[in-house]
Amino acid sequence: MQLTTRIMPQQKRIALVAHDPCKPNLLNWAVDNQTTLSNHIIYATGTTGNLLQAHTRLSVLALMSGSIGGDQQLGYLIASGQIDVLIFFWDPLSAVPHHSDVKALMRLATAWNIPIASNACSANFLINSSLFEQALEITVPDGDAFLSSRVSHVTQNGVNTQHLL
Repeated sequence: MQLTTRIMPQQKRIALVAHDPCKPNLLNWAVDNQTTLSNHIIYATGTTGNLLQAHTRLSVLALMSGSIGGDQQLGYLIASGQIDVLIFFWDPLSAVPHHSDVKALMRLATAWNIPIASNACSANFLINSSLFEQALEITVPDGDAFLSSRVSHVTQNGVNTQHLL
């Protein structure tokens, strides 16, 4: 896959997500770090977003609950370059019914070179990094080049594109 770069802005767009057993941990972490987080744009899936709004002074753009589409909404935001950091407190010991959605979300974040924190310790390392408060150039998949190569591949293999229109 061809790559390109994009600028991760100084004001980060941060997604906060937590599985049910981990919501109290994420909420405590967010309360402890709300001064830092308040300088950034916060997205969160359903219940997590509502809890954050109720217990912090943070402005949160709440998506749907993860299990009913919020994970996919977040995946779209990542793939379209609208999320810079994913903080996802997930429970590795509990099965969740939407496991495939969670796996897809983690795959997208990794593919699009998004920093991921999975617990309070890694989230602290991430937001306390000297890079966190800076604009940063990152390498990401070149979606336009990928699409062009796919279209070119189809037309070179004898597919009549007239029928596709």
